[in-house]
Amino acid sequence: MSEQQPVFSIEKVYVKDLSLEIPNAPQIFLERENPKIDVQLETKGGAVQEGFYETQLTITVTATLNDKTLFLVEATQAGIFQIRHIPAEELDPILGVACPNILFPYAREVISDMVTRAGFPPVLLNPMNFEALYQQRAQEAAEGAATTH
Repeated sequence: MSEQQPVFSIEKVYVKDLSLEIPNAPQIFLERENPKIDVQLETKGGAVQEGFYETQLTITVTATLNDKTLFLVEATQAGIFQIRHIPAEELDPILGVACPNILFPYAREVISDMVTRAGFPPVLLNPMNFEALYQQRAQEAAEGAATTH
């Protein structure tokens, strides 16, 4: 009996959710100082059906100036991936590292485009190390599990 070859392919990349808020417009457009930019990332993934998985990468960018919000933009970039014949222990890192790496450039473009269309200078997000984020979450989960036992 021959070994089944691993399969990993991108089936679909899409924007699942997108929101923009400019709570202090129009006065905020008269400000000339550079805002403080805060970026939050969240990833999650799971099975859609046999051999197909969805990964979601949510990026929230908040720009503030003197305790006032200039804008808040949140984008959830998602992808459906066909993943077959992969050992179970390798599936979680694929969904938590490889898939977000594929989705990140799309999400970065959506965020930059949305901020520009809102009338602000573009926000260019720095590349992210999803492997480090994944390992940090795994360590936090292990520490959390150790303290509950």
